[in-house]
Amino acid sequence: MQTSTLLGLGPGVAVAVVIFAVLAAAVHRWALDGGWLPPLTASLRAVGQLGVVALLVSQLGRDPWLALAFVALMFAIATATTGRRVDPQRWWWAALPIAVGVLPASAVLLATGVLPFSGLALISLVGQQVGGAMTTASLAGRRVAAEIAGRRGEVEAAVALGFEWPGARLLVARHTARESLVPPLDQTRTVGMVTLPGAFVGMVLGGAGPVDAAIVQLVVLASLLAVDALAAAAALWLCTFRGWGRPVPAEYMRRPRRLLGS
Repeated sequence: MQTSTLLGLGPGVAVAVVIFAVLAAAVHRWALDGGWLPPLTASLRAVGQLGVVALLVSQLGRDPWLALAFVALMFAIATATTGRRVDPQRWWWAALPIAVGVLPASAVLLATGVLPFSGLALISLVGQQVGGAMTTASLAGRRVAAEIAGRRGEVEAAVALGFEWPGARLLVARHTARESLVPPLDQTRTVGMVTLPGAFVGMVLGGAGPVDAAIVQLVVLASLLAVDALAAAAALWLCTFRGWGRPVPAEYMRRPRRLLGS
């Protein structure tokens, strides 16, 4: 059955989803030396969550304040997800990089009138920003913390030469945080040439002109790029100045005079 959604929505949908989930699980298990469950449970959660969201959005979209409450729920879930990935003992610190990325970008869009104060617009655009900040904060936090732990000797050498601990950690880890921006940078560089993003396709299918759809997609990509950059910087600050991140040993965060015995 062909519909305005561009893809067929017949029984083949269920078959395709099952095939993809099983394929991902098999590759994760045999090629990547992981387990079967992560791809399967992720797929099952996506089915359940999208079903609930599909029922809620039609109601939430009518009231911008209810939409903001739903966005707040998105933010809380994103915080818990990133926190568990980076530092389960201090998972709530993940709220900082996500908020640092999302709040300024959303404020700019609202202040300039680009983002209307309507339910569907808030859920759609701010929700994308929360998701982008979550992904970037997870990547930056995990990579920076691992880099600091793996190059511990270099950091201690920098401290012995007179650097403070945060500055020494920043010295070896700053470039790593930039790696988390590679996906959004590539997406922005290649938009229209490699892929047609969802916002563009959705607006065209909804009856908007291609030029209008392209303008909206440009705003979305530019805002996401700013969100991701701010989230990566905040995650870098947390890891280097506050010791956020699972791989960093507790004693490694002490002051130089205690660690060096001076």
